[in-house]
Amino acid sequence: MEDNIQPLETSDNDRVIQVNIEEQMKTAYIDYSMSVIVGRALPDARDGFKPVHRRVLYAMNELSNYSNRPYKKSARIVGEVMGKYHPHGDASIYDTLVRMAQDWTMRYIMVDGQGNFGNQDGDPPAAMRYTEVRLQRIAESMLDDIEKDTVDFQLNFDDSLQEPVVLPTRIPQLLVNGSSGIAVGMATNMLPHNLSEVVDGCIAYIDNKEISIEELMVHVKAPDFPTGGVIYGMEGVKQGMLTGRGRVVLRGKCHVETKASGRETIIITETPYQVNRDMLTDKIGQLVNDKTIEGIAHVNNESNKREGTRIVVDLKRDGVANVVINQLFKYTELQTSYGINNVALTKGRPKTMNLKELIVEFVDFRMEVVIRRAQFELRKAQERAHILQGYLIALDHLDEVIALIRNSSTPDIAKENLINAGWGIDEIQAKAILELRLQRLTGMEREKIKEEYDNLMKIIAGLQELLASELLRYELIKTELLEVKEKFGDARKTEISYLSKEMRIEDLIEEEDVIITISHFGYIKRTSSDEYRQQKRGGRGSMGSRTRDEDFVEHLFVASTHHTLLFFTEKGRCFWLKVYEVPEGDKNAKGRAIQNLMQLPGDDKIRAIIDVKDFSDKEYINKHYILLCTKKGIIKKTQLEDFSRPRANGINAININEGDQLLEARMTDGDCEVMLAVKSGRAIRFPEEKVRSTGRGAIGVFGIDLDDATDEVIGMVCVNKDDVSRNILVVSENGFGKRTPVDEYRITNRGGKGVKTINVTEKTGSLVGILDVNGKEDLVITCKSGITIRTSVADIREAGRATQGVKLIRIDEGDQIAAISKIQEQEEAIVLTEASIEAENEAIEKIETETETAEGDSGIDANNSIADNSSESEISNETLENDQEDNDQ
Repeated sequence: MEDNIQPLETSDNDRVIQVNIEEQMKTAYIDYSMSVIVGRALPDARDGFKPVHRRVLYAMNELSNYSNRPYKKSARIVGEVMGKYHPHGDASIYDTLVRMAQDWTMRYIMVDGQGNFGNQDGDPPAAMRYTEVRLQRIAESMLDDIEKDTVDFQLNFDDSLQEPVVLPTRIPQLLVNGSSGIAVGMATNMLPHNLSEVVDGCIAYIDNKEISIEELMVHVKAPDFPTGGVIYGMEGVKQGMLTGRGRVVLRGKCHVETKASGRETIIITETPYQVNRDMLTDKIGQLVNDKTIEGIAHVNNESNKREGTRIVVDLKRDGVANVVINQLFKYTELQTSYGINNVALTKGRPKTMNLKELIVEFVDFRMEVVIRRAQFELRKAQERAHILQGYLIALDHLDEVIALIRNSSTPDIAKENLINAGWGIDEIQAKAILELRLQRLTGMEREKIKEEYDNLMKIIAGLQELLASELLRYELIKTELLEVKEKFGDARKTEISYLSKEMRIEDLIEEEDVIITISHFGYIKRTSSDEYRQQKRGGRGSMGSRTRDEDFVEHLFVASTHHTLLFFTEKGRCFWLKVYEVPEGDKNAKGRAIQNLMQLPGDDKIRAIIDVKDFSDKEYINKHYILLCTKKGIIKKTQLEDFSRPRANGINAININEGDQLLEARMTDGDCEVMLAVKSGRAIRFPEEKVRSTGRGAIGVFGIDLDDATDEVIGMVCVNKDDVSRNILVVSENGFGKRTPVDEYRITNRGGKGVKTINVTEKTGSLVGILDVNGKEDLVITCKSGITIRTSVADIREAGRATQGVKLIRIDEGDQIAAISKIQEQEEAIVLTEASIEAENEAIEKIETETETAEGDSGIDANNSIADNSSESEISNETLENDQEDNDQ
């Protein structure tokens, strides 16, 4: 373009400057846009006002148009603002004045209007010559201390007057009343909030500068609109608080009344913010005529100033109120969305601000105001104290002062004589002494001057202490905010309604430990752990679950109601379920089919359950692993993070080979020792690091070598390396069990045969369960018939790993133990009655007698101890032979 510019002929008296028109237009447009952004459309983050609002309030303050003074004509205010500060036309100024007086537009009105200021039905206000206004008390709080040099002033449009750059407000105005405006290339839409909540948020920030936005939202919950309504869903609100941009869905409030004739009527008592009630009524009528909404017979707007909003929707006889209400939400402005766009000026530049940044801007501004006010008051107090000090000096030399003044020919000479008298009086004090009235020379007046001087010195000391301590200034800000809350705070008008996907049901559910029970046929329930009373070893047990024929309780464990359960099926799939979502039932209830709670295929079955505390803790899920094992001895380790994204139809946890199935799952920290036990009575112990971490789709590696095709893994435990107090508890299918120290199982490589863990005989039956215990737990034994018994692990004696163990439960003929599980020791145990204890002791004595008779040949007496030294020697020799055999293998 510059190449096409032709030089122009110039005369001696003229000079033409050649410019690039593109650059000139760009510069002019940028200047214009910045003028609109800073001078018209965007509010200041400190006081929350646009220039026109600030100028209106300042002009009313200059006219002493206070809340306790008579009203003034709106035209007088508009003329004052336009003539002195805002030369942009009377219409824009009056519109601003009107909006600040409308209680359905401003959450907290700043102008007290008298006359017709319009209404929510869209009727316009009367002309400015008819209406009258004065400041509200809350607006006066926004102007407090403006005369104390708390804010900067600037020249007005014609440089004839000074106007404030910002108001020294004590109210967090920007959050409280919000703001909206369209600038050049940007816009702002800040929604109103509750004053009490915002003050609480400011105080929370002052108390903790590192507070998070989520913690601030405990105080500043959501926008609070002057017309009430119901916020429908909090996700958009949360985004607005966190980022400064979001979306709020607001619904009107309505209820259903039934007439004497039996017909229902929908009464709308609150409409969404800035919704015209007449237009809403007309829209409903139009939708009825168009047959978009059916079931409405008549609609009428019966709202008035005294009773507020009342829109009556009469339904037809066959009209269903809930259906019509949902249609009104869908097709009319009874449900409206508002975009959150928190753009405000900070340090003269537009910025999108989140909740914390808005609060920080206000608190920092209040700190600046408090400092400048204290400095002003200190300066004035020191100046007054200086003059009073001069008065006191003059009164101490009263006769000399009077004589000196009388002998001076002019006031200037008298002033010079006072300064040169040697009493330490300066020019300011000398001038004040000369202007002193004679009545102040009395003795009583002297006492008043002395008292005023002493009080001023206390004030000066307090102000100096305030300026020297940031903590005191913050405390003062908090005190003033609490005063504002007490004077002007009110209850929230807008209700909050959470969507089902947003609700944290955990907050509504009491956190407690419950017993989760799952039967062989897949029935699940949760029961209070108090329902399982504690019994002595060898007791008969109690019915723990009423099941179908041939069904039995297969899984029983303790979990918190706030935790998440991971369900692993025998085909290697993983499903999720919250503990509180498990149906509650008493001890004798059957429970509910798992297929009704999750999308579990009919040919699959739950084999293992893991209780996870919190999936939202990234550090936790990245440092924990899921260890899986199958009946054929395959073991696999996968990071817990791989299971943190639930799906309705589950995910693949492990690939299962044909003829195999998943048996057990455990959660570890990656530094445990793993033990696998097989049905034939052998167990292997190896470090967890021998199993490398793989993805969910992997098959795994061999954990233990099985004896033959009929043998299989019956359980897996993970023991902390540093916990030497742990014992290994094993139980056989005929009710025999024992505890053995972990150290008796030597550490080997993964994939070996292992060592003997119980002496399996026809009397004991095959091994059915293995647990790691410390003696403080309770053991819950479940039979295939549904009988359960809960007994203390401490009552089960320790024995060598190659022994048979002791009788734990009397098994009915044809019944067998199905599963074992442990429960942490409860703080309170159920106390049995004296009769129950006596009956139980008799049963135990009978069982022990039978055991002593039946087991005399094996060296085990009724107390489960070695019968004689020869038997003990035989068992010891057998143990050594077994160890040698294991080493050979």
